[in-house]
Amino acid sequence: MKPIAIFRHTPTEGPAYFATVLERKQIPYRVIGVDVGEAVPVDASAFAGLCFMGGPMSVNDDLPWIAEVCALIRDAVARQVPVLGHCLGGQLMAKALDAKVTRNPVKEIGWGAVQVLDHPEARRWLGDDLKEFLSFHWHGETFAIPEGATRLMESAWCANQAYVVDGRHFGMQCHVEMTPELIRTWCGQWADEVTGLAGRVESVQTPQQMEEGIEAKVRALNAVADRIYDRWLEGLAK
Repeated sequence: MKPIAIFRHTPTEGPAYFATVLERKQIPYRVIGVDVGEAVPVDASAFAGLCFMGGPMSVNDDLPWIAEVCALIRDAVARQVPVLGHCLGGQLMAKALDAKVTRNPVKEIGWGAVQVLDHPEARRWLGDDLKEFLSFHWHGETFAIPEGATRLMESAWCANQAYVVDGRHFGMQCHVEMTPELIRTWCGQWADEVTGLAGRVESVQTPQQMEEGIEAKVRALNAVADRIYDRWLEGLAK
């Protein structure tokens, strides 16, 4: 089987729980370290699927690899190679598909409810029973929904939390890939990201708030991630 290519854009935003799922299912994958200068492939057909993780940069930044990644995403969509995007990854997918990425009205950082829209495609990805779940968030920008895509999820602080293209390419703004260790690592970077916001902006939590009940919250989030990942994996290119 061809491997899944997982693109890491910063050292602290690796595949986390997504890698756990792949290892459990014995699906091969390769992490491509964009953050350490590893080249972005030009041909998506070498992979069963493409997965893009998060990162602190903007897709609108003048970084040479952004255009290369967008070209690869378009190649994957043309070849029907499934693409999966987490936060920055979902924004990269949107940019590649000619949708704008702009500043969100507020930073959304910490645990927050995500609503699943009442739509057949949302039920196909998340099940008939899931109407809302508690997800982890860490972003200041947001994507518009690409033309022809279907919007699947929303939150109080960000209208566009997920979309699907052609039934197989799934872009998210929220972080369903989290582990307790990863959350604690990000909390260590909290002061650099949101100095002065916590306490006066409801969408931003403190590290203490984010780590409260962390084990149970992550287990519940992993169960939601399983639904999304299982559905996405069904479409892997052969």
